[in-house]
Amino acid sequence: MMAHSSSTTNPLDKLSLRNPVHLLALGFGSGLIRPAPGTWGSLAAIIIGAPILHWIGTVPFLVLILLGFALGVYLCQKTADDMGVHDHGAIVWDEFIGIFITLLAIPQISLFWCIAAFVLFRIFDIIKPYPISYFDKRLESGFGIMVDDVLAAVYAAISLFLLHYII
Repeated sequence: MMAHSSSTTNPLDKLSLRNPVHLLALGFGSGLIRPAPGTWGSLAAIIIGAPILHWIGTVPFLVLILLGFALGVYLCQKTADDMGVHDHGAIVWDEFIGIFITLLAIPQISLFWCIAAFVLFRIFDIIKPYPISYFDKRLESGFGIMVDDVLAAVYAAISLFLLHYII
């Protein structure tokens, strides 16, 4: 259990990083960093994802993303249920998958393109332009937790393609 000094029940008190479901849903603990846990989770995802993409290549990375999405629906729902809070900020597995999708759009693994991927994904994940906001408000399941970040990643990927075209 995680220790918090509070007289009211903190949803994080219901989780344990020893539980593999919680460990993954919380992005290996990156979702516990405050403020802006989604940003910290996205940063952890870039640090983990860029080398994996470089080492295994695009097609195996895409398979990893698809498996990670399917697993994420379960991880996010189970962790949200355990916390008693839908889409708590500490749940960042969705950011991991969103960043991984965004990484597929970069023309090369470099500091510039990784920063661009990170910034663009975070912008779209935070501002949630339509239809991201629509799905974010209406889907209450683990799928709903995952899908808004997938859509933010699609927006970020399109922006990266445009940025690459311009420069």
